[in-house]
Amino acid sequence: MDLELRHLRCLVAIVDSGTFTDAAIELGISQAAVSRNLMALEQVLGVRLLHRTSRTITPTTAGVHVLAQARQVLAAAGNLVAEATTGHTRLRIGHAWSAMGRHTREFQRRWAAGYPEVELHLIRTNSATGGLAEGLCDLAVLRTAADAKQFASAVVGHERRFCALAADDPWARRRSIRLDEIPQRTVLIDRRTGTTTPDLWPAAGRPNVRETRDIDDWLDIIAAGGGVGITAEGTTTQYRRDGIVFRPVRDAPPIAVHMIWRRHDPHPSTHAAVALLTELYRHQS
Repeated sequence: MDLELRHLRCLVAIVDSGTFTDAAIELGISQAAVSRNLMALEQVLGVRLLHRTSRTITPTTAGVHVLAQARQVLAAAGNLVAEATTGHTRLRIGHAWSAMGRHTREFQRRWAAGYPEVELHLIRTNSATGGLAEGLCDLAVLRTAADAKQFASAVVGHERRFCALAADDPWARRRSIRLDEIPQRTVLIDRRTGTTTPDLWPAAGRPNVRETRDIDDWLDIIAAGGGVGITAEGTTTQYRRDGIVFRPVRDAPPIAVHMIWRRHDPHPSTHAAVALLTELYRHQS
């Protein structure tokens, strides 16, 4: 005989209610079923769990330990069921950095107004898929292309490229930077989640690059004058920081913003989220 959750529920109900009769009423089963479940649990565990008299029911020494663990197991099972059954009343959108850029707050406001029954959570994960491959979110916003075999995707908009500089850098006094000037400098890149690679420049004119761990590391090194960065426009609104300025790279190709989701198990709100973000990018001024 295997241990079952109904056995544990009966033990907890008997102790909490004080009688087999009240436990049966609480669980919506017969008193005989309560007795059978308790006997089955004691048989599985090989120990007696309750002292029973005509007036009282108290746990044995073994019963005290089993009761504590039973409560933990039932709580974990309840959390598991709640997580599974409420999954469609919550939408988790992951991102490695920048979220929806300048549209983040408006997306949150419009989502809350248009879909109040689906709670929105934005989750930042230092992952090439924004946490989607790791199961941390239902959708992800990326500024790089994802594996088309594993994920479905849609391009929801485009963002300009900007050069991130230390505030005391001589280039910080300029209104814009040319792409072909940047190889004069060390360019900081994040190969895991970043949008910039040496391929952005011709083979004969590529800059020296220095790798960083994540967006915070990238920003810290730039602020200290350790190099410059090329990034999407969304970074300029989501990561305003003392000691760093952003200048547009006027002749660089734009960056496509993708929303991706699991191809074989999409969240029911996927298309609504894609449509809303596409609309926000389409009407940006």
